[in-house]
Amino acid sequence: MKHPWKSRDNRPLQTSLTLDFLLFNCMLLMIVLIVYLFIQKDITHLILNKQLTDPNLSVEAGDYREELGEGIQSRRLLHSGGWLEILDSGKQVIRVIGEKQDQTLSYDENSLFLGLENRTDQPYYYSITQLDGESHAAWLLLKIPRSVIKVSINNVVLVSYLNHSVFFYVFMVSGLILMLIFVYSYWVTRRIKKPLRVLNLGLKQMMEGHYSTRIALYAETEFLRIGESFNYMADVIEKTTDEKRKAEKSKQRLMVDLSHDLKTPITSIQGYAQALMEGRGTDPERQTKYLNYIYTKSVQVTKLIQHMLELLKLDSPDFILHTERLELGDHLREIVADTYGEIEQKDFQLQLQVPDEEVYARYDPELFASVINNLISNALAYNPEGTSLRVTVIPEDTEVRIEIADNGIGIPKELWSTIFDPFVRGDESRTASGGTGLGLSIAKKNVEKMDGSLTLESREGEPTVFTVRIPK
Repeated sequence: MKHPWKSRDNRPLQTSLTLDFLLFNCMLLMIVLIVYLFIQKDITHLILNKQLTDPNLSVEAGDYREELGEGIQSRRLLHSGGWLEILDSGKQVIRVIGEKQDQTLSYDENSLFLGLENRTDQPYYYSITQLDGESHAAWLLLKIPRSVIKVSINNVVLVSYLNHSVFFYVFMVSGLILMLIFVYSYWVTRRIKKPLRVLNLGLKQMMEGHYSTRIALYAETEFLRIGESFNYMADVIEKTTDEKRKAEKSKQRLMVDLSHDLKTPITSIQGYAQALMEGRGTDPERQTKYLNYIYTKSVQVTKLIQHMLELLKLDSPDFILHTERLELGDHLREIVADTYGEIEQKDFQLQLQVPDEEVYARYDPELFASVINNLISNALAYNPEGTSLRVTVIPEDTEVRIEIADNGIGIPKELWSTIFDPFVRGDESRTASGGTGLGLSIAKKNVEKMDGSLTLESREGEPTVFTVRIPK
């Protein structure tokens, strides 16, 4: 069953990997957003620099310089537990506004600078500003209890207000990113590994001799092309193997048939030669008869060997075909004229039908002549005297059709499927008067070498019609 998700089919691998990478980046962005929202939720309190229980309370001493305890800001300060101290130029406390909660009445430079650092371990928050216009007053010092205010100094504000350490968030983000990278790598690897596993399994089955193996891939274009090439290769190998098996079987049968067909005439030759040697043919008439048998059988053996050599030559890789575009009509007339003596001798009625205009086709003259001679000889060998023989040339759009038909005894239907196989003859198979059984096989191979075809059919009044088709 085909994979329900077909979006990756017929899509380039580069496109798929690019889309996967974009998806990876989107997921990474989502992780960053989730972590950001988590940190936002995890923050306890967040201000720019300070946080107060009363958000309207000012923590800058300069905001109280004009009021000096009589304004709204001063009342808020005093209500929060803070106070103001007015210092002279020597840093001595000369006036206190509010309720002073410590015992410090004078400051030196170091102690004042330490207080203004506002460290977390200090009990009070400090802020100072210079006063102008007062006769003795020089500085206004603000103090607020640290329980009222939190201060972030020399640190990242966000980090200062997190419930967890920075290491916790770094570990969490790193873990999520590593997990995402693992998932992405697994996804990409699986996408490439899955079709490769199918290909590897197919190759393994092919190596084990299962040449009918075919694979179906649902993947990107590159893998589909590899799959198509694999299936094409499997088709070729299966077809070649099947043809090789058939060729081996045919070769074995050919050798058996050849041995049988050679054995019969050779045995006859040996028998008649032995009779002559033993002096059994004493009278001239019997000697002539024995010699005639020997000659006839030797001719049959020679013809059989010649046909075998011709058949083997066609299957040889060294065979060279000489095809060219030639005028076929006159050539066919010459071939028929060469066999006219045999046709006349058997009292056949010849009908040669060749168009008056020139007919051109691409063929090898020698092979073409061999085909026509074989078909005419076949008709002469298996039909009685007085048979009508028709040879017709019919030009068509892309090929030329040559029909060689007769109204003789015909060929049994059960032999039609094997009539072009070597050593197949009609009902007279294996008889002394029969042919070699190689003529039609050679004729078919010759036509196929010229990219043509040879078929057998039957028509009304003509039980045997051989049709040769060759390209123009």
